[in-house]
Amino acid sequence: MSSYKSPWITDDLEIFRKSVRQFLQAEFVPHQARWREQHRVDRDAWEKAGAMGMLLTDVPEAYGGGGGTFAWDAVVSEELAYADISSFGVSVQSIVAHYLLDYGSEEQKHRWLPGMAQGRIVGALGMTEPGAGSDVQGIKTTALRSGDEYVINGSKTFITNGWHADLVCLAAKTDPTKRGSKGISLLLLETRDLAGYRVGRTLDKVGQEGQDTCELFFDDVRVPAGNLLGGVEGRGFAQMMQQLPYERTIIAVSAVAVMERALEITVKHARDRQLFGGRLIDLQVPRFMLAECQTEAHIGRVFLDSCIERLMAGTLDTATASMAKWWLTDKQFEIADVCLQLHGGYGYMLEYPIARIWADSRVQRIYAGANEVMKEIVARAL
Repeated sequence: MSSYKSPWITDDLEIFRKSVRQFLQAEFVPHQARWREQHRVDRDAWEKAGAMGMLLTDVPEAYGGGGGTFAWDAVVSEELAYADISSFGVSVQSIVAHYLLDYGSEEQKHRWLPGMAQGRIVGALGMTEPGAGSDVQGIKTTALRSGDEYVINGSKTFITNGWHADLVCLAAKTDPTKRGSKGISLLLLETRDLAGYRVGRTLDKVGQEGQDTCELFFDDVRVPAGNLLGGVEGRGFAQMMQQLPYERTIIAVSAVAVMERALEITVKHARDRQLFGGRLIDLQVPRFMLAECQTEAHIGRVFLDSCIERLMAGTLDTATASMAKWWLTDKQFEIADVCLQLHGGYGYMLEYPIARIWADSRVQRIYAGANEVMKEIVARAL
């Protein structure tokens, strides 16, 4: 395998990586089968992760975070992928935290970020609706001002962390008279004992069975007007667009790490598997298939490293982040598919990690903006 080392990796990050890896092996890996069966992680997994220091690693210490850079978040995402853990929605927790960090008032930041860093507060993004996924301009949920409150009606679907969510960053129409993206605002909902708020069924998915993906319903839900993110109505769409480089780089990180993990276990399988009187890896066709996958994974790693460095420098544009999201997640699924094929019949058995990697990889091309939408964003920048 390549001896290449990402340029953003430091000695401190290597120490942190080792700690995260040990934590995951001790606290998360043994529970994976049960989490998949119950379609959610245990609630105390969040508190344990917070105590370990793997939540909100790039949020300033003043707000309870780790005080690091995006690189620390990247290490967490990579280690989850290397440990075959798709159940833990840490990336959504980080994304919600960044909405707060970038647009929230000081009162909002101090109110919620420390609890999120500790795992006492689990965050969810309430964006997708039955008729509004990648096209967020189609949002129908309303949040209408009534005195010192907003009254919210509508529903959301495919919401990661929906079951455990204590804080929902909700996209809603605060001015339904305005068409398209105009009139959309983001509000923060504290869900505990919130009248009119209801978590629907946990959705049964093709992959990522251990991740709690739910429907959310809002029937005359009332929240304080002070929970409006940014303090001014109608800025929600712009806020969502500004967060795209961060969100899509997070997805790209896991995509590359999954490629690397799939190749690691498949190369081992090819070395051990006896076929036609020799090893699978000694046959030219399988060997060339692995060589092609390794080349593409390495290209993906170098591209990702460039995106990470640019994101930390504040120069990563939306078009490049969209390139990374679509190309890397497409390659993730392609490589997972090749690796499954090289396992033969065993690859189709769920007891083999490659089968779960393949199933878990498919949705990467859909959420956080379908890859066809990513290409449209890139094309508009030409």
